[in-house]
Amino acid sequence: MTGTSLRLVAHGHTAALRRARFGGADDGLDEGGLHAALAQARAGADRRGSLGVNATCLSSPAAAARQTADAFGLLPTIEAALADCDYGAWSGRSLAEIADTQPQALHDWLSAPDSAPHGGEPVSAVRDRVGSWLDEQHRAGGRVIAVTHPLVIRVAVVHALGLPMATYRQVDVEPLAVVRLTSQGTRWHLRLGAPRAA
Repeated sequence: MTGTSLRLVAHGHTAALRRARFGGADDGLDEGGLHAALAQARAGADRRGSLGVNATCLSSPAAAARQTADAFGLLPTIEAALADCDYGAWSGRSLAEIADTQPQALHDWLSAPDSAPHGGEPVSAVRDRVGSWLDEQHRAGGRVIAVTHPLVIRVAVVHALGLPMATYRQVDVEPLAVVRLTSQGTRWHLRLGAPRAA
């Protein structure tokens, strides 16, 4: 079986991330997010070469993911499985606002991955969608760069390592973080270290 090297890249800062708002698919990078993505791309190219050399490049459909891929010089194919959670009626609203107006609904959402009080997608459904995609990558092998959302990366790590679903809240993914998962066909391994060319 062919080995798999998967790099999950979190998109850069958006206004929604900075303001702790539930994002929407149309949220693009803010000015700082774009500058940081361009700077990280330049630094990576100076040290190790292009992130996407000899790799299949994929992206969430969201503007922030596509703009981050562009800043890194990647030409991704859009992959629907990498989309952010559908936050339903909470899209564009701040966490503080939801805490003030719907405290019980927010508590339910934070404490139960199967809960979707916003009318959108429960986190467990995101895990199922992303987990199925990860399983396909595992079988297919090769080198893949996927630019997506922090929540998507969090549930991907939980799925890849076989952790209980509730632990996704303990995985913190910063904007522009690169998480590397590798496999030789039996199980995923989380690889931590300095960025290298794909």
